[in-house]
Amino acid sequence: MQLTLWTYEGPPHVGAMRVATAMHGVHYVLHAPQGDTYADLLFTMIERSAKRPPVTYTTFQARDLGGDTAQLFQDAVHDAYTRFKPQALLVGASCTAELIQDDPGGLTQALDLPVPVIPLELPAYQRKENWGAAETFYQLVRTLAVKPAQPHVKRPRPRCNLLGPTALGFRHRDDVHEIRQLLGQIGIDVNVVAPLDASPADLARLADADFNVLLYPEIALPAAGWMTRNLDLPCTRTIPIGALATREFIHEVATLAGLDPDLAATEVRSHSPWYARSVDANYLTGKRVFIFGDATHAIAAARMAASELGFKVVGLGSYSREFARDVREAAAQYGVDALISDDYLEVEAAIGAASPDLVLGTQMERHIAKRLGLPCAVISAPVHVQDFPARYSPQMGFEGANVLFDTWVHPLMMGLEEHLIDMFRGDFEFHEDAAPSHLGGPSLPASVTPAPSESLVPADDASPPTAIPAAWTPEAEKELRKIPFFVRGKARRNTEAYALSRRVPVITIETLYDAKAHFSR
Repeated sequence: MQLTLWTYEGPPHVGAMRVATAMHGVHYVLHAPQGDTYADLLFTMIERSAKRPPVTYTTFQARDLGGDTAQLFQDAVHDAYTRFKPQALLVGASCTAELIQDDPGGLTQALDLPVPVIPLELPAYQRKENWGAAETFYQLVRTLAVKPAQPHVKRPRPRCNLLGPTALGFRHRDDVHEIRQLLGQIGIDVNVVAPLDASPADLARLADADFNVLLYPEIALPAAGWMTRNLDLPCTRTIPIGALATREFIHEVATLAGLDPDLAATEVRSHSPWYARSVDANYLTGKRVFIFGDATHAIAAARMAASELGFKVVGLGSYSREFARDVREAAAQYGVDALISDDYLEVEAAIGAASPDLVLGTQMERHIAKRLGLPCAVISAPVHVQDFPARYSPQMGFEGANVLFDTWVHPLMMGLEEHLIDMFRGDFEFHEDAAPSHLGGPSLPASVTPAPSESLVPADDASPPTAIPAAWTPEAEKELRKIPFFVRGKARRNTEAYALSRRVPVITIETLYDAKAHFSR
């Protein structure tokens, strides 16, 4: 076990809590020591949930280890059922209680409760949070889904299930709303969304759909595979993150539903492709981006960055070891080696070595980028409270593409203000003590004098230089044209004055940058 300040995923029982908290009518009894109730804070403080998770802890203490902890667990299960009356009961042990080997499943079955009991065996020392959520959802579906007795009958409007959204998921609630709306536009109804806002009764009618839409493979892939094999429900594979992927998603669901959608009706809602084409290429084309997160969001972000925004992917990685092969295949398309690691120090070293212009990552990469002085946007869990916004902010669908464009591009463009400050620093009209120009009156307070011009005069000459301005090399002229037009004249004058003061006969690219550094001081 590695001592660390940060972990990308919690233990698997936290994943089980995410599924239980997302659903209605489900209660989770967790055999855990006093202190493991910290997980409640993830939902109430970070996600800002209005209710605490439906979890009962046994909270045994050190002195209980000398007694009957099995009876303590059975009492907790009986009390939880009596108090909450759930439609289904999840039982399991935390990483610490796993060492006691009390067998929560067997102990609960001995109580003969009148509701389905799903025992969860989550090996805390081999697996982590996303796997725990996936295993929990898989066991729920396997236990509660009912295979229809009659053959499937085709309906006038096809229906699908949306699989994967959970509590504490990165923009899951907004993604579901966006994809439900998108499917409705092309004539497809949603049968069940699970596990988010689903009940055990909803899981029982999963087979009433014509196919499944897999939104988050880290959570729902095992359950979707089981339904394909046992309920004859095919499943989508395209994740609709980005405008291109959303169009492919529409084609895929239309094929499964037997429809021929009119793409024009949905494409009109996406502004990001036009915005990307309209932005000055200095801020987009060729910008170097490093991407790290869960496999689903990292792979989708790399595709959108390279195909829709013109970025150059210089790093791609994930902490999702179960999907390492998919990440490596994606990384090979961009000519980079995939980084598969849950060590944030290794990730920080990789980002520092790549020296990107933009980092797309998790909450941890936000901290790393801040230390390295790099712009960053969060694209994946784990996240903090600011990534559960009050506004509507999906990541999927055409509106999600718009949100991603704003989130990723604006940090790059905001550097323009610093560029202007450096360019105009020392100008008598723009210094910090200058009066607002729209108010009239003197623009220069009595206490402020213009920047002295003597700094450009050689020490051995008391009069300003009268020599002809230096000539510009073609390369320097080309570099000058990269500067925004509204400050280009100022940059030219400053550079020529700098060259004159240094008696430089020809202005090169090096002279241009030396002048910029001089006037930025």
